[in-house]
Amino acid sequence: MQDAMETGDAGYIAHALGVIARAHGMSQIAKEAGLSQEALYKALSPDGNPTLSTLLGVMKALHIKLTVSEM
Repeated sequence: MQDAMETGDAGYIAHALGVIARAHGMSQIAKEAGLSQEALYKALSPDGNPTLSTLLGVMKALHIKLTVSEM
């Protein structure tokens, strides 16, 4: 996940979250993120364009903490 975040590539970040979410069970992650399973699959698909609130919800469900640092 860190590698994906460091690239700044939104598609790569969404893909990485999708891989992690699938490993933890999409239905449980969708439920904890407040999304339907279909919406989660769509948001994290290669053509998806998840909103910030979706990404934050998924990250929270996965217990991934987003931190900010100066470049």
